Amino acid sequence: MFVLENYGIAVLFCVITMLCWGSWGNTQKLAGKTWRFELFYWDYVFGVFLTALVFAFTLGSTGQAAGRGFLVDLAQADPMVLGSAFLGGVVFNAANILLVAAIAIAGMSVAFPVGIGLALVLGVLINFVAQPDSGNPVFLFAGVILVTVAIVLNAIAYRQLPNQKQGGGSIKGIVLAVCCGVLMSLFYFLVARSLAGVEVAGELKSLTAETLTIGTLEAKKITPYTANVVFALGILMSSFLFVTAIMYKPFTGEPVAPTTYFKGTALDHLWGIVGGSIWAVGMTLNVIASGVASPAVSYGLGQGATLVAAIWGVFVWREFKGGSATVNMLLNTMFIAFFLGLALIIWTKA
Repeated sequence: MFVLENYGIAVLFCVITMLCWGSWGNTQKLAGKTWRFELFYWDYVFGVFLTALVFAFTLGSTGQAAGRGFLVDLAQADPMVLGSAFLGGVVFNAANILLVAAIAIAGMSVAFPVGIGLALVLGVLINFVAQPDSGNPVFLFAGVILVTVAIVLNAIAYRQLPNQKQGGGSIKGIVLAVCCGVLMSLFYFLVARSLAGVEVAGELKSLTAETLTIGTLEAKKITPYTANVVFALGILMSSFLFVTAIMYKPFTGEPVAPTTYFKGTALDHLWGIVGGSIWAVGMTLNVIASGVASPAVSYGLGQGATLVAAIWGVFVWREFKGGSATVNMLLNTMFIAFFLGLALIIWTKA
């Protein structure tokens, strides 16, 4: 089982997470306008689950002799522990669907600052309380505030574009975004509390390469790789309820018959699987890094993905093309706040 030791590598893993979580959405654009989100999402879910399995049977089953391989780890786990990781997947999936609904009803300029901003603040707070040795709280929360400010500035800039409706979305959209933020803030905690620590001289330590060589992996709990598979299984199984529901009653457009999924081209399906794989790589690396960086820092850096998505939108998809000088000023300020916020979060445990 591959385990991290160096904090610098843990930060690098979290940055890769941020890039993955902020980039997978590009595959939806590449899937084309004719392939509905509801259909794309099925392949995305399959990609998440398959990638989690690949990591479990490779990095999760080889390496340090003191660790446990995936199948052995799964067999010894307490059902309540597995249930926590599984519930994390269900909660994440519900939050993701609610975010899509909030965007459809109220627009990005309302959904992202309310939903993802709330998820970032609450998520870091929850994970910090659960593991108080996450580092310097002043740096951590100052960084979170700056990243949240950046998300809000991005939303304001988006609203300033000529093709966006002025006046904002409805109360219903805001309520959905709040529900999304609350749920999104909980999923990582549910996964993190299922993770095994290492017993060193009667004291429980975080799972790192150093502690694993001098201690014993905690029984009944699971490794990051096993947690990742169970989490992905929660996403997959809950999709039969959530995604089927939005196919029959979509947020926008006409209902989609389930049989339509089988009418897609190989390329249509491939983009969804690639998108899910990209997201799952980020999740796996983030959970691996949490043993060294702490869940609060790992989650906080990972949720900077919203701004990575904004970078794609600004420089690649040209979604802010034609914006005024005010829009450009807001975007520049957003990037400054974003990078300063990330620097503070990284410095939390440096």
